[in-house]
Amino acid sequence: MISRRLIRVKVLQLLYAYFNGNNTDGLPKYEKDLQKSLEKSYDLYHLFFLLLIDVSRYAQNKIDIYKSKMMATEADLNPNTRFVDNKVVRQLEQTEKLTVYADSNTLNWNATPELIKHIYTVMVESDSYKAYMASPDNSYEADKKFVMNFFNEYMVDDDMLYQVLEENSIYWNDDIEFVLSMNIKTVERLKESATSVSLMNLYKNDDDRRFATDLFCKTVMHHEENERIIRDNIKNWDLERLAQMDLLIIEQAIVEITSFESIPVKVSLNEYIDLAKFYSTDRSNAFVNGILDKIVNQMKAEGKIKKTGRGLIE
Repeated sequence: MISRRLIRVKVLQLLYAYFNGNNTDGLPKYEKDLQKSLEKSYDLYHLFFLLLIDVSRYAQNKIDIYKSKMMATEADLNPNTRFVDNKVVRQLEQTEKLTVYADSNTLNWNATPELIKHIYTVMVESDSYKAYMASPDNSYEADKKFVMNFFNEYMVDDDMLYQVLEENSIYWNDDIEFVLSMNIKTVERLKESATSVSLMNLYKNDDDRRFATDLFCKTVMHHEENERIIRDNIKNWDLERLAQMDLLIIEQAIVEITSFESIPVKVSLNEYIDLAKFYSTDRSNAFVNGILDKIVNQMKAEGKIKKTGRGLIE
């Protein structure tokens, strides 16, 4: 589930913390923090599925309350159950892996019932929900499309959701949209014949797990060396006056380009130029692009960049 893009972001954030904090505890402590940060993203992936289930149960509870009224109307007694009967939600409820992970990590929305009610209200007031409930298309694909829309429309940029998550974990601040995209991708792959949902694993493979720790540790260990390389390639600039985040992005990029032979140079360059757009100053994109291009060309000429396999692709 964890993509290399998110790993790069987490490593960059931890590097900033390392070089601006008390790092006397050494690298092992920060390696544990990195792993914890990635695991919290995986927790969030499960929590978003649990929130969908809780909203569905909230809707069912409202139906039951209306049915039990003393003066129940025809609409109360014969409600539209399209959402509460959503086939994808039923698959999620039957997914033992989701339940076991949630229970073992104490993941639930029990402390924030107001968020469940809020998301439900946002949903039922939307045009997309009304269209879904009124549609004659009662197919599995229609249910799946609605669930993907649930994550994409009702949760992205929702102020209350962001506030609740921020209050519960410092690790979730920058994860929400990425993790939601993984929830959507999981649903997109679902088949009607499946009795449960095939959830993504934390890491795609062992290479990604090693990539996270190796990228962080090597960037720290080669900090002084790479700082000198940057200094040698900056004319008319005072290194101390440059944005620290810019420098860390460039250092991290140098380490990835020189240490990970299977990753194409162009892939690394594009990733770190994008990081500069979001995590540094307005002018950082052009600055990082220019300096990295100069350093990479120099290293290629000196034979310091060696690529194998997929990394040979330009």
